[in-house]
Amino acid sequence: MKKKELLNRTVKFKQEDFESHRELFKQISKAQSPHTLFVGCSDSRVVPNLITKALPGELFVVRNIANIIPPYRSDKDYFSTASAIEYAVLVLEVKNILVCGHSNCGGCNALYYPDEKLSKTPAVKKWLELALDVKKEVKNLGFDKDLAMREWITEQLNVVYQLKNLLTYPFVEERVRENRLNLIGWHYIIETGEVFNFNEETKTFELIK
Repeated sequence: MKKKELLNRTVKFKQEDFESHRELFKQISKAQSPHTLFVGCSDSRVVPNLITKALPGELFVVRNIANIIPPYRSDKDYFSTASAIEYAVLVLEVKNILVCGHSNCGGCNALYYPDEKLSKTPAVKKWLELALDVKKEVKNLGFDKDLAMREWITEQLNVVYQLKNLLTYPFVEERVRENRLNLIGWHYIIETGEVFNFNEETKTFELIK
């Protein structure tokens, strides 16, 4: 797509989409009050507002490769995803945190790449170290031979591990324990539009119907 086309689409947004929601944009122009923090993959095929049918102002969104949530750390380093979680929970007081994985996830697939294939993307390689426990469990479960099954299980287990990582944040754990915050895990299937929701009681992903 050329730059001119992007500019033309921006004009079209103002003339059509913005006008159809003019009053809504006026209401939210001074402050936001989203109900959900959506943690998703940076993949261009995953569109949070489209999947959830959410209007502007409803979702606070953080996206990165493979929808990973680093475990809580209390040092003074720079943490993009952690800062978004902190802001969403402590300042915006969201009621839900939704971790959304998806099919054909390049980040999850890259966990199985040989080191040389990631040599030109050292930042990506370092980031994916956060999900090495997912890779280890998939292998322990014996799914490393069937590539299609390995991909499916890796994507779903990755969501489960990120939900666990969320609970390492003291302010998240406290609110979940007090029933003030819901943690939700999804596996979105790009080619069918289906969404599977993680059931904490049965430890399985169930199709949302």
